[in-house]
Amino acid sequence: MKHLKLLIILLVLGSCSKNIYQISTKAYNKKAKTLGASLSRIKQDTVNNRLTNLVKSQNFNLRKPNLIVIHHTAQDSCQQTYRTFALKRTQVSSHYVICDDGTVTQMLNDLLRGWHAGNGSWGKNTDINSTSIGIELDNNGKEPFSYAQINSLIFLLQKLTEKYKIPAQNIVGHSDIAPGRKVDPSALFPWKALAESGLGIWYDEEKLKTVVLPLDFNVDFALKYMGYNTKSLKNAIYSFKLRFNAEEVSHEFTEKDKKILFLLMDEI
Repeated sequence: MKHLKLLIILLVLGSCSKNIYQISTKAYNKKAKTLGASLSRIKQDTVNNRLTNLVKSQNFNLRKPNLIVIHHTAQDSCQQTYRTFALKRTQVSSHYVICDDGTVTQMLNDLLRGWHAGNGSWGKNTDINSTSIGIELDNNGKEPFSYAQINSLIFLLQKLTEKYKIPAQNIVGHSDIAPGRKVDPSALFPWKALAESGLGIWYDEEKLKTVVLPLDFNVDFALKYMGYNTKSLKNAIYSFKLRFNAEEVSHEFTEKDKKILFLLMDEI
């Protein structure tokens, strides 16, 4: 009897989980259909109390992403993340999820505006969600990223950057676009390995041994030049070090950090 009750509970839970994804898929299809229909017509508006004219041009296409933001899920499994993105009440989503075993799951069309970045900026871009693709890595933020996961990420990034002509400096972490608010994809993320595959940027480690900084080198200007929001310089410094000098993360710049920043400016 005890085992029968357990079996019933498991079946109910499995059924509920399945229904979540059915509901999410149905809602996705309905929204996409509505969006498509709205694109096929232009609603005439009024300007200065006069109705605007309407002449449809044939010269257009959909907006294309120009930024890729990498996250870690801060959850315990891909299934937990799928559920989070499928439930309406969470109001969060990402275009791709990559599991620890390397499995890649797409959850949004690349051309749709996902809800993964929140408040943040990169350079002059202050609406990250509107111009970016979000990639979530199944990782709780305290563990190394697996080889299979990073390998799949590299293949996905190669495909996306080629397809949308996304520049290397626009492959960033959530912490880069939201200094002081986010720290993902954690100090354990292998940014150097990505750069060695032509994805993202890294500095010349040999030059680091001999480079001499100009006397007028300005850290604030250089961080802004890269894309960081320096409204809180200490937070920008922390995010920069989290990515490029993860072994010495702090809110203060050392001479080494300044040299790394100086060398990175040549990579942009």
